[in-house]
Amino acid sequence: MTGKSAPPAKKPAPAAAKKKAVPAPKEEAAPKEEKAPKEEKAPKEEAAPAPPTEEPPAPEHPLEQPPAPGDEPAPTPTEAGAEVTPVPAEGSPAPPAEPPAPEPEPEKPKEEPPSCPLSLAVEEVSENSFTLTWKAPEQVGRAGLDGYMVEICKDGSSDWKAVNQEPFLSTRYTIPNLSSGDKIHVRVVAVSATGASAPATLEQPVLIREILQLPKIRMPRHLRETYIRRVGDAVNIMIPFQGKPQPEVSWTKGGQPLDTKRINIRNTARDTIFYIRQAQRGDSGTYELTVRINGAEDKATLDIRVVEPPGPPQNLKLVDVWGFNVALEWTPPVDNGNAEIKGYRVQKSDKKSGKWFTVLERCTRTSCTISDLIIGNTYSFRVFSENICGLSDSAAIASGVAHIEKTKTTYQPEKIPQRDMMEPPKFTQPLTDRATTRGYSTHLFCSVRGFPQPKIIWLKNQMEIREDPKYIALIDQGVCSLEIRKPGPFDGGVYTCKAVNPLGEASVDCRLDVKGEI
Repeated sequence: MTGKSAPPAKKPAPAAAKKKAVPAPKEEAAPKEEKAPKEEKAPKEEAAPAPPTEEPPAPEHPLEQPPAPGDEPAPTPTEAGAEVTPVPAEGSPAPPAEPPAPEPEPEKPKEEPPSCPLSLAVEEVSENSFTLTWKAPEQVGRAGLDGYMVEICKDGSSDWKAVNQEPFLSTRYTIPNLSSGDKIHVRVVAVSATGASAPATLEQPVLIREILQLPKIRMPRHLRETYIRRVGDAVNIMIPFQGKPQPEVSWTKGGQPLDTKRINIRNTARDTIFYIRQAQRGDSGTYELTVRINGAEDKATLDIRVVEPPGPPQNLKLVDVWGFNVALEWTPPVDNGNAEIKGYRVQKSDKKSGKWFTVLERCTRTSCTISDLIIGNTYSFRVFSENICGLSDSAAIASGVAHIEKTKTTYQPEKIPQRDMMEPPKFTQPLTDRATTRGYSTHLFCSVRGFPQPKIIWLKNQMEIREDPKYIALIDQGVCSLEIRKPGPFDGGVYTCKAVNPLGEASVDCRLDVKGEI
């Protein structure tokens, strides 16, 4: 080895120093002046295990020493396993600046789990199973509903066990493999991606035994509408039902038990009897009947209204009096008797007789006009209110009276111009020629008008026909007729009808032929 070649132990020092600079310890970097001597000792300690056979080629300039570690920028300490960002040497172009990190997205509000299932009930019970039904919850969330989980717990225990392994979407489920005689508590939970709902739980445990017939209330038709009774009347209602074994019957009003001091309930295996001896208005309301067998139940409601006559109208007053008419106004009664006001009855009384007469019945408005009153009389008025029970016990009486005064009027008949009705006779329908058979009566007709009424004269062959029983002459409403009874050959000829009044005369004639018998 010549003096120009570097010692073999010192040649790999820069490389070894570079390799050890990557896994830097988690300590803060020391100042450059203090770190330089420490970096020189590191390569001496690790150059010994390097194999002597692998010698790197001699550098072209052996006199140049490798740059001291102090001349290079100290590496930034990082956590173990992290990459070291190289620091550019002096005079080299700076690397491009990294883009700013994106702002973190705001956290989305966490969705709430679905609401509780609704209307959980027992549909059927057998000796080793029972069937549940329910309705879907009102709110299921955006994620939708995954299904339901059914859990049971024996009476007296707090250990709830899931019956189904996976959620299901049906709202009907049968729980099998139960022991007869057990009392089972049950609850249903709605499940979605956001979590589980509050459980829907049966109020009473289910007794596992066979129900031969489900409970069913047979509400009579007349009780499906509001049942109305008067104050003081007795209320006696019987409602039949069915179910085996014998159901448990309960009555409530507004969710509270009944007052047994006023209401008597008697239950049998087939019906329940609801009895009130003397009904009061406070007994009105909605009653709920429940028939239950081991969790299976049926419900029905009964609406009872206890009514009485209403109070009288208020503020009755005379509004106006004119001619033969009176106007009245009033307001509805304060107490309607717990029933709708159907109308009002208005009555009047004159001062002379003192008797009350009905003027209007079932008047639906709170005002009216009374007409056709008698001149010179003084009238008083009163009004009754009416509901389904009848008229109010008392009436509202108007404070004032109405006096129908006489009015001075002079009758002036209408002047009708006189018309001259005088007219000379004039025939509107002349006589016509006739032919008749011997022995058969015949008639001659014509019509005439004129005023004064003209006198009618009949002539035969210019000879006036006087009182001859063979001829009958009549006139009615201007129609003139001449009857010739059983004419013979000598009755033929010319007949004339003459009309005469003070203004003139007129005549018409015709020929009559009488033929022999055929």
